[in-house]
Amino acid sequence: MVNSESNGKVALVTGANKGLGFEMSRQLAQQGITVLIAARKLEAAQEAATTLKNEGLKAEAIALDINDSNQIQAAVKEIGDKFGKLDVLINNAGVMLDGEWSTSNASSVSIDIIRKTFDTNFFALVELTQALLPLILKSQRGRIVNMASIEGSLTLHADRTSFIYDSKPFAYDASKAAVNSFTVHLAHELRNTPVKVNSAHPGWVKTELGGEGAMMDIAEGAKTGVQLATLPDEGPSAGFFHLGQPVPW
Repeated sequence: MVNSESNGKVALVTGANKGLGFEMSRQLAQQGITVLIAARKLEAAQEAATTLKNEGLKAEAIALDINDSNQIQAAVKEIGDKFGKLDVLINNAGVMLDGEWSTSNASSVSIDIIRKTFDTNFFALVELTQALLPLILKSQRGRIVNMASIEGSLTLHADRTSFIYDSKPFAYDASKAAVNSFTVHLAHELRNTPVKVNSAHPGWVKTELGGEGAMMDIAEGAKTGVQLATLPDEGPSAGFFHLGQPVPW
């Protein structure tokens, strides 16, 4: 049975127990949205949800290892049974297994690293989105946000004047380019529905992935994903954005 909370907005954020995922969850919850904190370990999700609840925000924990098809199906059932819909999906969970950002390893990175990277950053993201889409289509204003990266921009990687020109971790970059392709294709398929699908580049953020040398704090880095998750009806779809500005494909 669907409870009364289904009248309000519900968001699912993957990899939400820390870093950008947690801060995007906080900022969404500050807008009155009930946020489902998804993490591989339920205990980690519960701890993060409790932190937000103690701030007076609506947050619930959900165990979701996006590489586990059984957990994906269990999450879909749990969300469907409790809320009957899903208004926002932020695909935030991801990995970077190449090593240093300054690497250039297309000729040497192992196939195992490429496969593991794509398993999490691309295949799991697609599987989860496809599984949740029937619930998202039940929302009046469904929003899907794929947390990509400027490292997925083929245009900038080919530009010798670009600041990412010498950053070439192949497995990570290729997986994010694939995510951008999924964004464009899914948005086209859903173009006659209220659902909007966009990719986000959060910026170089002080997270475990970005490192302490990053230029943006986590609160600022979370803004792009939150903006795309709460777009108005006239907002864009099939785009790639950073803080409201288009990023080259």
